[in-house]
Amino acid sequence: MMISSYWTLFIIIGVLGLIVQMRLQSVFNKYSKVMFPGGLTGRQVAEKMLRDNGITDVKVVSTPGMLTDHYNPQTLTVNLSEGVYNSNSVSAAAVAAHECGHALQHAAGYAPLRMRSALVPVVQVCSMFSTWVILAGILMINTFPQLFWIGIAMIAASALFAVITLPVEYNASHRAMQWLQTSGTLYGEHVEMARTALSWAARTYLVSALSAIATLLYYLGFARNRD
Repeated sequence: MMISSYWTLFIIIGVLGLIVQMRLQSVFNKYSKVMFPGGLTGRQVAEKMLRDNGITDVKVVSTPGMLTDHYNPQTLTVNLSEGVYNSNSVSAAAVAAHECGHALQHAAGYAPLRMRSALVPVVQVCSMFSTWVILAGILMINTFPQLFWIGIAMIAASALFAVITLPVEYNASHRAMQWLQTSGTLYGEHVEMARTALSWAARTYLVSALSAIATLLYYLGFARNRD
């Protein structure tokens, strides 16, 4: 593939990412104004889902910022952003249930989650230094080509992490929607609202995975053209 083709691919992925982000923000803003039919806040939804699934060692806590919601397997906490923790909207219920989906994965020993958790420290190092290693490798491509391949390996680790994240996120959303429906927590049109919100959120991870793969292919193509 020519270098220009890679840049075309990056532009396409970038535009897709922008579209997904804009649509995600629009959907969440829309459904954040739709009140949860049972009147529960995000915190209460999370606590109920954990309790219904027999999980008693995970705490639901508030974390600062927007879109900072996450499950921490080290501290056994479901961390909900301030806008989700105290909100009784449909979007808050969907986000809270999704994060609890990760807690359910952890309790069940879900393999992709274990793999992703194991890669976290590696990816943290790679994200900090891969660009510098790649640049140094390009400058020293004729004298120390191994450095460039170390940089590619670091980018490959990040790409692998992004790919493994896909089943983790989609499965968490599946678990969330399954519980929201079977428990009667959401019903009617509110179910589809929650499903739509989580679907657009999941697509952000898909775009990230495509971007990571495209970056890896770009540098592999660069290495091949040097041969």
